[in-house]
Order: sequence, then C-alpha cells, then structure tokens
Amino acid sequence: MNVTFVGGGNMADALVGGLLAKGVAPAALRVVDIDAAARARLQAKYAGVLTYAETRAALREGDVVLFAVKPQQLREAARAAALGRDRHLVVSIAAGVRIATLARWLGGYGRIVRAMPNTPALVGAGVTALCAGPGCAQADLAAAETILGAVGRTVRVGEERLMDAVTAVSGSGPAYVFWLIEQLAAAGEALGLAADTARTLALETVLGAAKLAAQSGEPPQLLRARVTSKGGTTEAALAVFAEERLAERFFAAVRAACARGDELGRALDRD
Repeated sequence: MNVTFVGGGNMADALVGGLLAKGVAPAALRVVDIDAAARARLQAKYAGVLTYAETRAALREGDVVLFAVKPQQLREAARAAALGRDRHLVVSIAAGVRIATLARWLGGYGRIVRAMPNTPALVGAGVTALCAGPGCAQADLAAAETILGAVGRTVRVGEERLMDAVTAVSGSGPAYVFWLIEQLAAAGEALGLAADTARTLALETVLGAAKLAAQSGEPPQLLRARVTSKGGTTEAALAVFAEERLAERFFAAVRAACARGDELGRALDRD
C-alpha cells in the first residue's frame, strides 16, 4: 500500500512514524507540504520518505491520499490535488468536514473515508473512528483502518451523523483528561503537597486507572465501587460530585462540543 499524505503536520508525522514501525517501506510513503521547513524536517527524520511541495507531483497510480490539513485548508488542498475520479482512496482526518462536502470539493468524488483520530496518536496510543462514504468498498475501509491503526486503535461508525459525537467524546476527550490532571494536581498542591509531587500523583493516578480499566475488562462503575468504602474518603468526595450534579454538567459539556461540531460542519458545507 502506497500512501501520499497531504499536509506534513504532527498527525501526518505520527502516522508516517507508526507505519514505518509496522514495517511499511519508506518508499511507500510520500508527504506533501507547502512549507519547505516542514519538508526538510520530515526528510531528516524519516530517511527514504520523499516530500513534495505539490500533490500532483507526489501522486502515483493507486495511492491512498490522506488529507491531514486543517479544515479551513482542506478545500484548497482538495482542489489543488486534481484527483482523477475515484482513482484513489481518499482519507480525511480534517475535523468537521463532511464526506459530501469533501466529495464536492473533489469534483464529485466517491471513495472517501472520514476519520477522527485524537492527539494520543502522537505517542502511538490514539483511537480513531472511521466512517465510509457511499462509494467505498469494504477493502477501502480496511485499508484506512490499517493506516490509522498504526497509531492506536480504530472503531467503525456506521452513520456519519455520529461523527460529531465522536469528536465530542474522543477528539476533544484528551483535553478533558488533561483538565482533570490539572485540577487534581492543583488540589493536591492546595492541600500542602509539593507541586512536582502533586503533579506526579495526579498524572500516574489517571494513567494507572485508565490502564486498569482497559486491562481488567470490567465496567468502570464496578471498578469505582471497589474503591469506594462505605463511610470512607472516596465516598465523601463522590458525595460532593453528586451534590454538585457533576455528571449532568459533564454531559452538558460534551453535548456542547457535539453541537459545536455540527455547527462547524454546516458552516463548511456552505463553502
């Protein structure tokens, strides 16, 4: 499988590194970026991976074309690519851009997979949701999964309307976790712990709890209950969460992110 990345930012960098680590030959990967410094950085980092300033110069017959540019840059990048109709599988990781919108920008393209990775992909621990356009075969979706799976797990989403929920849960989700780490560390510091000690305790607690949840296979409700002794410290903290209706507020926050994703998608549809 040959892949041409349009956009050489952090996510493309992570995917190139992940694919090489999986045994993909450097010659199978090409990166397009208008920034000469970005091209030089990638060539220095990944020997044998060629970089280009224009998509047309990089493309080979049958390449998977993965658009890894910002949503506001995708329209121009798509039109500049001038892809032959359905000659390539197109994968887009641009948040909010709907399949029909990208298809229109590509002149009526059909073989499009929309994907939503998240930033832990930068350390090989991401999760990506994928949704196939109407012109895709199962082999196309499987190819997209192979590429995105180089930096973490993948899940399939059958209906594109659910991609806004994906963005709200896993796309924005790392920020929620970073916020929790930040608040937990700040609370520890306020209670008298040294800043570095509080940060280490908060970070390792979140990391360890997530690992336990992932490896145990048990529902988080059960794991939470096991930590919560009757009349104990955890119960006291969770009682405050309940009094403050924290679960409802958190759900409202995720719902706001989902609604904003839909709003941004509608705005891009008008371009």
